[in-house]
Amino acid sequence: QVQLVESGGGLVQAGGSLRLSCAASGRTISDYAMAWFRQAPGKDRIIVARISRSGLVTDYADSVKGRFTISRDNAKNTMLLQMNNLEPEDTAVYYCAAGSRYYVNTADWDYWGQGTQVTVSS
Repeated sequence: QVQLVESGGGLVQAGGSLRLSCAASGRTISDYAMAWFRQAPGKDRIIVARISRSGLVTDYADSVKGRFTISRDNAKNTMLLQMNNLEPEDTAVYYCAAGSRYYVNTADWDYWGQGTQVTVSS
């Protein structure tokens, strides 16, 4: 099993930036595809970005394309999400996830962190 811990959330004004980190332990993340999800109050958890095991393939939700960048450092067992030009609509709890495959559906991802709150003020 792999344990995931997110950090880097906080309060930021619209237009600002944050960088989220996901630190893994228990197993190397090179065994997994990785992803960031977010869940706003009263809404479903949705995928924000995902990255393949090698890091060579990435996908983004349309709402964050051009603003967010997902990356991973397998040697440091860490995944990052650089978030620029943040908007109030980005306010949510952000979760990192690991999967044995490059899943599309939220329910298929195998391991989850506890989440970190991101709040963007207007």
